[in-house]
Amino acid sequence: FSLSVAGFVEEPERKYCFECDSKEQCQEWIEALKRASYEFMRRSLIFYRNEIQKMTGKDPLEQYGISEEARFQLGTHK
Repeated sequence: FSLSVAGFVEEPERKYCFECDSKEQCQEWIEALKRASYEFMRRSLIFYRNEIQKMTGKDPLEQYGISEEARFQLGTHK
């Protein structure tokens, strides 16, 4: 399978090719790449932030002064 990445100044678009020995190995790579994405990490942060807030009654991001940033709010996108 291949992955195209755009947005770098030096290289407007770059294509990465992956080769796997099995369909299962291919699926493992795809899942690992999804878990490394910004959106997956953002959703995980929001989930755990809400869980901590339920347990402690405090916003864990408040101590860093970023609790009101829209990108860390549920239902908003960067």
